[in-house]
Amino acid sequence: MNVLFIASVGIVVRDAATNRKLFKDVLGLPLQRHEGDEYFFSEKIGGSKHFGLWPLSQAAEACFGTTEWPAARPIPQLSIEFEVQDIDSVRSAAEELAAKGYALLHGVKTEPWGQTIARLQTSEGVIVGISYAPQLHEKL
Repeated sequence: MNVLFIASVGIVVRDAATNRKLFKDVLGLPLQRHEGDEYFFSEKIGGSKHFGLWPLSQAAEACFGTTEWPAARPIPQLSIEFEVQDIDSVRSAAEELAAKGYALLHGVKTEPWGQTIARLQTSEGVIVGISYAPQLHEKL
């Protein structure tokens, strides 16, 4: 597996308003609201291609297709995504992870915004994604 860079860091939040106050109002991060939902993000913070406050319900939807996080899984507090070269590299990475005993939250899929990703969850609850987002490669 050849990770190119950290594509995204997201704080998984249960209380979006309280977290927006800290990260946007107090820390002054240039977060903007994603049209139509409660996801706030920025692609203008040095050291990360994308930083976001990801509502738990949206994390559950992305990973399991439902807005409720499964009770049998640790509730995540963080999501980190590692970018690879292309879609085939995402597939290879998912196969490698599965072959080494890591259970994926979901197989390789393409999100509506064009990102291809496979995710797993660490024993500490962190969501880890292996991804290819074409729009991030345009900025290289």
